[in-house]
Amino acid sequence: MGWHSAREGERPLQRRGRGGAVTAAAVSPQSVTGVFCPAHTDAALVSCGLERGRFLISDVPFPGSAVTVLKRSPLCPAKLGRATPGERGAQPGVAAAVAVLLEAACGRVLLTRRAATLRHFPGVWVPPGGHLEPGEEARLCPSPCEVSAVAWLEPLVLEAIAATEDGSEGSGSGSFPTDLPATVGITELSADGFRSSQIPTGILLRRAPARGPDLERVSTGTKFALGRWRAGPGQRDRE
Repeated sequence: MGWHSAREGERPLQRRGRGGAVTAAAVSPQSVTGVFCPAHTDAALVSCGLERGRFLISDVPFPGSAVTVLKRSPLCPAKLGRATPGERGAQPGVAAAVAVLLEAACGRVLLTRRAATLRHFPGVWVPPGGHLEPGEEARLCPSPCEVSAVAWLEPLVLEAIAATEDGSEGSGSGSFPTDLPATVGITELSADGFRSSQIPTGILLRRAPARGPDLERVSTGTKFALGRWRAGPGQRDRE
């Protein structure tokens, strides 16, 4: 199948065949994951690494590469042949994403709820992240204009979140283990300060709706990252 590479800020996706020829194709609305997996699946085992300032993804190992799983959402607009994500009105903001999970010594993992005023995925739970803006400090200090709540979630809840599959027609949380707590504690942020509150655990187990407006839930990419974290180092590169 060949190699693919992309440099930050570039839109083309370059393909390097075994014969050395290079051709270019537009990234959007092409699904990079779809290049490496059959049309009916959403994950592929690939080799990736840096070479002369370019990030390469290949279906065969190459010097200095590492094996990992490449995955897309079952509702990926490029997979479904749509230039934009359905009826939600949001334009594609990023070509790829990286999640960094912050785990406490007790096994809890920190998630943040995106502010309702954000253009992309408002009210969706994701790992902490974002750009370091001028004047900001490199420390954990969520801004109410970007984050509306934070929560340290226990392993039992995290495993249940990772087990939910996006791509279902239904948007409800469905059934979940009876030993899960009915609610989880969160800290809500506002311009006036912090406030402790509870939300139903089922909110975090919701699936992404196939159409229509989005809803408060854990993002598809976060579920994938939690599943990889839950699997442990020995299982992360198996699919």
